[in-house]
Amino acid sequence: MIFVEVDRRRCSKSTIHPDTFNKMKNKILILGDILTLLIVTLIGFATHGETTISFMPRMLTTFIPLLIGWFLLAPWFGLFNPTPTQPPPFSKGKWGRWRVATEGAKVGLAMLFAGPLAVVLRGLILNAPIIPIFAVVLSATSALGMMVWRIIYLILYQVNSTNQVSH
Repeated sequence: MIFVEVDRRRCSKSTIHPDTFNKMKNKILILGDILTLLIVTLIGFATHGETTISFMPRMLTTFIPLLIGWFLLAPWFGLFNPTPTQPPPFSKGKWGRWRVATEGAKVGLAMLFAGPLAVVLRGLILNAPIIPIFAVVLSATSALGMMVWRIIYLILYQVNSTNQVSH
């Protein structure tokens, strides 16, 4: 993981337009989503003992449709909308916990539809039958992975928000 130190005297929140921060947050979310879905796909293939380079094309026939399904549906659930008016996600009281639960529910709901869409696309690419249990497992494991990633993101957002306030 790469960390960048920012000189807060020269680069404060007041000197950078809020849209720039929102674009940076979205880029981090998008890269994290891609990496998370890649890890989930690799873990899935590893559980079946298929981790050699010869399985790479087959892995891509799962990974690419999963990316397509996720990035088609996640924006509809508001998973890339910047929310600058909300307090930090783990702030004291019910609001912080509610926001984490809401984000988790939105991720799960988006993956509930993105997983089966990915399985249908995969079936079309491979000209293979669509197996319903695979859609359930792919959706569940991908949703779990995305929830873990999004909670990590919210924690990092909390730390970043706290650091900006203290400087």
